[in-house]
Amino acid sequence: MDNQKLENLLNLALQTPEPYREKSLQLNVGFDPLLQEWEVIIRYIGELQPLLAGFPEVQATPLLGGFAILRLPQQLIDPVSALPEIIYVEKPKRLFFAADGGVAASCIPPMYQPPYGLTGRGVLVAVIDSGLDYAHPDFRNPDGSSRVLEYWDQTVPGRPPEGYPVGSLFSKADLDAILRGDSSELQPSADTSGHGTGVAGIAAGNGRAENGLYQGVAPEADLLIVKLGRPPGLSPEQTFPRTTELMMGIDFAVRRAASLRMPLALNLSFGNNYGSHDGSSLLETYLDIVSGFWKCSVCIGTGNEGTSGGHVSGQLSAQAITIDLSVGPYQPSLDLQIWKSYVDEFEVQLLSPAGVTVGPFRQIQGASSFVVGRTRLLIYYGEPSPYQISQEIFMDFLPDDTYIDSGVWKIQLIPRRIVAGRFDLWLPGSSVRSSSTRFLLPTPDITLTIPSTSGAAISVGAYDSRYHSYAPFSGRGFTRQTNLVKPDLAAPGVEITAPAPGGGYLSYTGTSFATPFVTGSAALMMEWGILQNHDPFLYGEKIKAWLRYGARPLTGIQNYPNPQVGYGTLCLQNSFYRQITSGSR
Repeated sequence: MDNQKLENLLNLALQTPEPYREKSLQLNVGFDPLLQEWEVIIRYIGELQPLLAGFPEVQATPLLGGFAILRLPQQLIDPVSALPEIIYVEKPKRLFFAADGGVAASCIPPMYQPPYGLTGRGVLVAVIDSGLDYAHPDFRNPDGSSRVLEYWDQTVPGRPPEGYPVGSLFSKADLDAILRGDSSELQPSADTSGHGTGVAGIAAGNGRAENGLYQGVAPEADLLIVKLGRPPGLSPEQTFPRTTELMMGIDFAVRRAASLRMPLALNLSFGNNYGSHDGSSLLETYLDIVSGFWKCSVCIGTGNEGTSGGHVSGQLSAQAITIDLSVGPYQPSLDLQIWKSYVDEFEVQLLSPAGVTVGPFRQIQGASSFVVGRTRLLIYYGEPSPYQISQEIFMDFLPDDTYIDSGVWKIQLIPRRIVAGRFDLWLPGSSVRSSSTRFLLPTPDITLTIPSTSGAAISVGAYDSRYHSYAPFSGRGFTRQTNLVKPDLAAPGVEITAPAPGGGYLSYTGTSFATPFVTGSAALMMEWGILQNHDPFLYGEKIKAWLRYGARPLTGIQNYPNPQVGYGTLCLQNSFYRQITSGSR
């Protein structure tokens, strides 16, 4: 029987031979082929150090809230997970950035004027992303010094922050010395994508490069930057940030903000498509717990999967249902998740583009492998867990040579015992599949990416502020099963001008660039509430409630909340209206 303390994907990965696993988009994430070690996320109780005293080979990074990241040889995963204090174990997931006059459209300029006079001063804005061009004028004070209090570059080895195993930490003094031209052998790496620079500029840039023309939302906030690391031992095209690096970054930001006694506005502009989309993964659970450790607000983009054709949902009853999946030419691999109620029983049958039938399958124990044409199919039936009431059927399409078979694959769901009947299928995010690899009749709802499905997060979709219209690429809600209203609201996310590496500005599109409008707004709200003592409890869920209250309707959408934009579009001035007019504190 499979190890019930391990998530489904980790169980399957451990059962899959390495030559097949390394071709998968999902299964090899977290494995270091050079050291033959795994990195995993655990939830535990008790003290971690004495707990692992009998396993000297295990490297542990404890996080807040009873979570930790372990690095260990594969043969130790079962004995370590067997410890009664270890509650659950997951493997990392790969992350993708959600990139495909917002300040004025979001009713923010009035907040800079009396009676508010807000600028973000005294609030810490943390951006966990691809890094930052810290030399850009928008991130420097008038005297040329840095506005960044700390910069943890997880990609530069040598000087990690205390308690973390990777990267180098640069203080404001370090950055000021580098900016003055003082010699320094160790420096942060360049933000080659520009993603993090643009995001940070929207949230908190001061606009100095163009005399304030492209000023961000909270121009006097202090910045904390985490550049996400990438796994060792892989080729450049295989490297990508993972949830383990993200969780360390979140942990670092919350701890630093608490030690500095500064309110924290935390921005996450990326996600992934693997999971049940109901907020139950360890990453989402961690976010829900850690966001209560300090006065903070966590803002997360819903991703750009709204029109990517990566999701299908439906209701199974007495008749079989066939779902058509188009696989484009030169697709190196692909995986498919089917999520269903555990009380339902149905068989799954596949018809390849060449007309070869595979299956039907029904509650296979462990991993099964089949070869169809040039494609090797791995199929795994998962079980519910202490954190997951639903059942997952995971399929991995791997090439026997270079590419999997292209054309239309037919996935047939054949009912045997149906009580609930609801099912959902997800493909990986659009950034790792060709535009022609998609469901032919997709469902646009529940296309928001994980971890924007976290209950504690302020989840942000995108709209086009130029035409006051919904941005169709924006990931839609609501969450699966739990039916949480996500996104909470939408912000401008089309053709947004923001800082770019090198000192200038570029135009950006995506929910990545909608999210920092809300992050910066949260910073202004915490400045007003906590630092100006109008409301010392204005953080977390209370900020979410205020933002929902102030959200404005969008042209063409009648009912609110809705899966496209939640409660509406960001209007910070409206969010303050009830408090100011009632005179409440």
